[in-house]
Amino acid sequence: MTPRPSLPKSVVKLGWISFFTDVASEMIYPVVPLFLTAALGAPVVVLGAMEGVAEAIVSVMKGLSGWHCDRMGRRVPYIRWGYGLGAASKPLMALAFAWPMVFLARAVDRLGKGLRTTARDALIADAVDASQGGRAYGFHRMMDTSGAIVGVLMALALLALLPGRYRLIFLVAALPGAAAVLLTFKIREAATVKTAADACPGTIPQAAPGSRPWSGLPAAYWKTLGLLMVFAFANSSDTLLILRAKNLGLSDVQSILGYTLFNVVYAASAYPLGILSDRFGRWRMVITGWTLYAAVYFGFALADMSAVWWLFPLYGLFMGLTEGVGRALIRDKIPDEKKGTAMGIFHMCIGFTMLAGSVTAGILWDVVGPGAPFVLGGGVALTAAALAMFLRPRATRGGHACG
Repeated sequence: MTPRPSLPKSVVKLGWISFFTDVASEMIYPVVPLFLTAALGAPVVVLGAMEGVAEAIVSVMKGLSGWHCDRMGRRVPYIRWGYGLGAASKPLMALAFAWPMVFLARAVDRLGKGLRTTARDALIADAVDASQGGRAYGFHRMMDTSGAIVGVLMALALLALLPGRYRLIFLVAALPGAAAVLLTFKIREAATVKTAADACPGTIPQAAPGSRPWSGLPAAYWKTLGLLMVFAFANSSDTLLILRAKNLGLSDVQSILGYTLFNVVYAASAYPLGILSDRFGRWRMVITGWTLYAAVYFGFALADMSAVWWLFPLYGLFMGLTEGVGRALIRDKIPDEKKGTAMGIFHMCIGFTMLAGSVTAGILWDVVGPGAPFVLGGGVALTAAALAMFLRPRATRGGHACG
């Protein structure tokens, strides 16, 4: 048996960059609400408004940066600026003397995420062919989530060692963020980036001069995106899982440990399941993952406190089945000259749909009860899985090769 080629160095470096960035991000994620309310006296409504604005910034910037990096024919500057802004937001939070400055720092961080995410995913798409798509994105998800695990554990340790020293924790978090920025200077553009003039004639509908950025994307891309958006409405914020765990009787520490357990399973499963998707087909993995998601959400709606300890790991397995594989699925449908644009549209549409789903889930929690958003999520996930079984685009071999 011929051994599989190793992943390109750029993909491995991007994995380590995401690892250090997530260490920094997750170190401050549980600290920011405490800093806002306890140290700066911000009302709780500020938290919800800040996260809503932050996600809107991310979604819009993912779309714009993808289109623009295609026009420029370059990915790396967006990656460097994106990770740089994310790192700069940590000391900016440490300097905050009022909650609007934290709001600004959070906006800077999300602006950076919006700049880098699409360009990074497009660079991965440039660096690998369709036969390695699942493996590449699975590796990246593994590294990203591993960083999140380390960051959460470091946050717990720092909160125990430095109670109330929120500004010092933000400064410590800047160190892994700076390491990520330094690594971006070792990234180079992939040799396979193509413009419209380089594309294979006759294989992909080409956009006419002056047409809209999304012109020329194939029907299979839009059908795949549509199915992913149906599920995205079910996929509400993970914070609801933590709140539900607390609602069922777990302590703050137990709830965070459950969330950490989910991340451990996600990190361990993303890479091998991404490799399997290259061999056995992406839609099989995604439909299985969506069905598992429905079971987990129905479980959170109906379960007692003890069930949380096996629901969180199953949720991590769902993420391993779908998160990296879903990006590879989109990558398979992208014309070479529109990878950034197509990835940007994907991230923007999924981001806004998830935001709508999260708002709906929050309203249901308050108006109907804590189990209601999980019943809705499970039902929509089953609907998405059923639609995908009948409407998914047929697989093509070798991506968009000429001839």
